[in-house]
Amino acid sequence: MKNGRTKNDSSGNCAAENEKANAAKENVSALCKKPLGKQLRGQFFYKNIPIFCLAVFAALVVGSLNLILSWIIQQLMDTAAGKSGALSFRTLLLISAGFVLLCAGLSLLNYASQPRFLERAMRQYKDFAFKKLIGKSISSFRDESAAGYLSALTNDAASIETNYLAQMLAMITKAVTFIGALLLMCRYSLLMTAIAAGLTVLPLIASLLTGNRLQAVESRVSERNGEFTAALSDCLAGFTVVKNFRAEREIFRLFAQSNKALEHEKFTGRRIKTLVGMIGAVTGIFAQLGVFIAGVYLSMKGGSMTPGAVVLFVNLMNFIISPIAELPGLLACRKAALGLVDKLAAALERSSSREGSETLTRLEHGIRLENVSFAYEPGKTVLHGINAEFEAGRAYALVGGSGSGKSTLLNLLMAAETNYSGHILADGIELSDISTESLYGTIAAIQQNVFVFNASIKDNVSMFRDFPKAELDEAIARAHLGALIRERGEDYLCGENGSGLSGGEKQRISIARSLLKKSSVLLADEVTAALDAQTAHRVSSDILDLQGITRIVVTHTLEESLLRRYDKIFVLRGGRIEEAGSFADLMANKGYFYALFTVAQ
Repeated sequence: MKNGRTKNDSSGNCAAENEKANAAKENVSALCKKPLGKQLRGQFFYKNIPIFCLAVFAALVVGSLNLILSWIIQQLMDTAAGKSGALSFRTLLLISAGFVLLCAGLSLLNYASQPRFLERAMRQYKDFAFKKLIGKSISSFRDESAAGYLSALTNDAASIETNYLAQMLAMITKAVTFIGALLLMCRYSLLMTAIAAGLTVLPLIASLLTGNRLQAVESRVSERNGEFTAALSDCLAGFTVVKNFRAEREIFRLFAQSNKALEHEKFTGRRIKTLVGMIGAVTGIFAQLGVFIAGVYLSMKGGSMTPGAVVLFVNLMNFIISPIAELPGLLACRKAALGLVDKLAAALERSSSREGSETLTRLEHGIRLENVSFAYEPGKTVLHGINAEFEAGRAYALVGGSGSGKSTLLNLLMAAETNYSGHILADGIELSDISTESLYGTIAAIQQNVFVFNASIKDNVSMFRDFPKAELDEAIARAHLGALIRERGEDYLCGENGSGLSGGEKQRISIARSLLKKSSVLLADEVTAALDAQTAHRVSSDILDLQGITRIVVTHTLEESLLRRYDKIFVLRGGRIEEAGSFADLMANKGYFYALFTVAQ
């Protein structure tokens, strides 16, 4: 019986543990299903609650200290006026000294908590957003504005920090002082409290009329920031073109127009904030003078108001008027800041392609296209019924005139576009059904303009990851980067976008990257277009020298010695495959390729 009970109890415990585990999984699943906007907001407080609570506590106590200071001033005034029952001057000195020490201690608490909370909140927010951003597919990102993300993670992030996170703590302080001041005023005189409440109606009305306009202005500033960032990015990226065409004046005009639009919106926002502050200050002075006059009148009539109580009421009016005058504007700025979070979430959620679930670790057999057609816009077909096969481990060239569809076909093979008709099968799996992570692990692409980070040659080859030295050395050797490494060293900084390297050296870095990640398919799109003839020949030869990799190369260079090395050449014309075969076969046919080759010589 004892053993039986133990077994049952154990089963019951296991069942309970399983239920807890399932519940935990459901909670994690529910968290993942939260709207992205809520997930982004949650990053402000993720593993940040203890520091946030300290910051809130500091804000609460700071609000209370303002009230204590008002009470100390009232006691000092009554003592100076000789009011009976007032505290002694010595007692008040001791209270004041203790108050100053308390303020110093709480200031240190605020110093330690608020900056740390803001630092962690913004770091986690931007890290989470950027992780979501780099998780997007190539096609999704290509259809969007990079400048919008630059603005969201810089200007918008600064606005969120100032108008949402920092203001949240400021609002807590103002709320404490407002409620505390109201209670303290009621304790001293209900009549004076009623008079003060009546006099605060004017600041409240003025604030409501002006504060709500801030939200719309903040949204427009965000839009203008994005446009300005885009204009500045274009101007800097096209610097060489600007100089070559002597278009400095025209480009400056475009920059100045964007800059003017941004600064005008910021000017409008500053003007509204200044107006709110000005109206609040004027109406606040009116309310304080009214309270002071009423208090003096009651004191002269022999009422319960002492000189100290009158000063107390005037001082407490600051804590009543300030929140009333600023609250609508603060709420509008807070709402606008949260709107910026939702705006970023909406951009991150946009996707122009579906995510597949199939995996492809390595191309073993080949890629087959069956009646593939594609159009960037409805009614404007770019590729028409393409049928082709690329066997694993072989080298293929795509040639044809400008606009024939070569680069578009390569983009489809890279899954940059998935809304094609027909079938693209990699080892029998539809390309659009393969997961992005799996596909990018199998296929590597080299573009005409290789992006190189302002980092060492080693980091650019390894993409900042750790690889065994033997693998790294092998990739460098096969990409013919050894001479560059020996001359400058692997820690040589490449400069902004590889400004310290030649075009051929950047292309070899791109080839080494592909080799290092052990891609079984290499797609090269016009990689030699911007290189001189000698360098272009060497880079093309380097690609053809690679063994065990399927190479599909878009080339405009019709050089016989290179073309003869391709296993097959596909000739495109008007979005269709006009011819296909080896160099010798195509020349013997004396068709379209023969004409292209002859003209190019």
